[in-house]
Amino acid sequence: MSDPFSHLLPDFLHFYHLQGTQIVLLLGIIMLLGSIGGRLFQKLKIPQVVGYIVIGIILGSSGLQILGSDTISALNPISTISLSLIGFLIGGELKLNVLKKYGKQFIGILLFESITPFFIVGGIVTAVSLLITKNVVVSVSMGLVLGAICSATAPAATTDVLVEYRTRGPLTTTVYGIVAMDDAVALILYAIASTIASTLLGGKNLSLGVQLLTIAKDIFGSILIGSIFGFVLNLIVRNVMKDEGRILSFSLGCLFLCTGVCIILGLDNILAAMSLGFFMVNFAPAKTRPVFNLTSKFTPPVYVLFFVLVGAKLNIWIITPYLGLIAVIYVLGRTVGKTIGSIVGSLLTKAPDTVRKYLPYCLLSQAGVAIGLSIAAGNDFADSIGPQILLIITATTFIVQLLGPVCVKYGVTKAGECGLNITEEDIVKNTLVKDITWGNYKICDEKSPSIVTDTTTIRDILDSFSKYPNLNYVVRSGDKIVGVISLEHLKEVLQIGELAESLLAMDIMDEPGASCTPMTTLPEAYEIFEKADSQAIPIVDENRKPLGILEKTTIDHYIHTRLLELHRKIEKLG
Repeated sequence: MSDPFSHLLPDFLHFYHLQGTQIVLLLGIIMLLGSIGGRLFQKLKIPQVVGYIVIGIILGSSGLQILGSDTISALNPISTISLSLIGFLIGGELKLNVLKKYGKQFIGILLFESITPFFIVGGIVTAVSLLITKNVVVSVSMGLVLGAICSATAPAATTDVLVEYRTRGPLTTTVYGIVAMDDAVALILYAIASTIASTLLGGKNLSLGVQLLTIAKDIFGSILIGSIFGFVLNLIVRNVMKDEGRILSFSLGCLFLCTGVCIILGLDNILAAMSLGFFMVNFAPAKTRPVFNLTSKFTPPVYVLFFVLVGAKLNIWIITPYLGLIAVIYVLGRTVGKTIGSIVGSLLTKAPDTVRKYLPYCLLSQAGVAIGLSIAAGNDFADSIGPQILLIITATTFIVQLLGPVCVKYGVTKAGECGLNITEEDIVKNTLVKDITWGNYKICDEKSPSIVTDTTTIRDILDSFSKYPNLNYVVRSGDKIVGVISLEHLKEVLQIGELAESLLAMDIMDEPGASCTPMTTLPEAYEIFEKADSQAIPIVDENRKPLGILEKTTIDHYIHTRLLELHRKIEKLG
């Protein structure tokens, strides 16, 4: 009986051999330069994924060739892991209530945006190739196969942009749904196209029925494997919910094990990972949902490695004029087909206007599945059109991988969905004291109603208390803070009766104690609250000049208001 892992040995031996050439050093170079490239492109208002790919092109076979083919081959497990993580997180977005609401819309748009480019690219490539080569069989076969491959949309680069810009809304939801199901349609179209092309070219001829059965096995087998591991992960995670480290370890362990099983069985590891994520978000208890947040925190360095390697694989110097022309036609035809198909599908399914207008910008990326199908075509048609198709897809992947993320950013920005996928934790982490408002005024202001002088009377303080939401006050003398007045202390003073009316702020104030500045972050402010054992702390500048007072109730009100504003924006988007 053969060893089930024997086909994995070449990659492992490559990896082991590369230890002699400092594989750790190469990983450090990839990670560091990739991160720098991503940051530079972010500064240029371009999605960071483009920066990763450009760095890969510079380091790879099109540039300095620091990353040779052996190195890239040895690092293939990183790409596999990345795609599994992407699939898992996409599956986590496919909630049943969303599918019930948008299911018909997803399927309608999916069919049109997949099949329309198939006919457009297939027709134009066939016509142009026929004009140049005068060979009907080769032209039709190439048109069919390229048409089928062009229907695929890459989830990796697309979803990376959605995550980077924290998008949320009907367009984002639709994009997640489309890229999750797009691969299945591409596989079916390729099965049909390759069967016809094989018959025309006189090569090995598998019947369409056999090919479709093989695809059905791949699709449903992958879903089954992913669901089984989802069930196992659910059983494990529900018992270790208080230990985030263990949750992450078990989650990644199940995900990677699921991926390994799919590789051994020859199934689609991305689809299996999506199924695992889909199972966890829909059928596991709500308390197990932190697995997605924890997993997403693990992904950034893996994504850097993945996209740098994607760029390193691209060789842009191997295209002949004829293949260059076909590649340009392919990109233009695919773009037009995706645009027309998504618009028609959106109109027929009555999708929101933002989906109809901007979805075409989000479907241009092409990578994993398209490259995989081109490799399959290279094997299936090795003596005819296979090598040409492999070169065309390689060249066009270079183009759309650079332009695709930029277009996704444009689409979600114009749709108004950037920055809407924000949690309470995000607001707290990214807010400074100077940003907090209550009603129409900032709490950090020299004219804040929470600032009184040391000669302010109790009557005036009570009058202020009746008009403004402050529960505590800062007392100043000149430009310096001299004390604070809390609501509890004010209540105690009022119990002495009419005598209280003659008292001034200086008579009832406490020592100011701990304080914060306008540039203090909310997590830092919460630490100050805890250390001072107080519900309110003064806000001062660098010269101890009072600017207001920060209260826990004010922070809660601000966060609640921000979350309500975000929900209203999302509801308005449809």
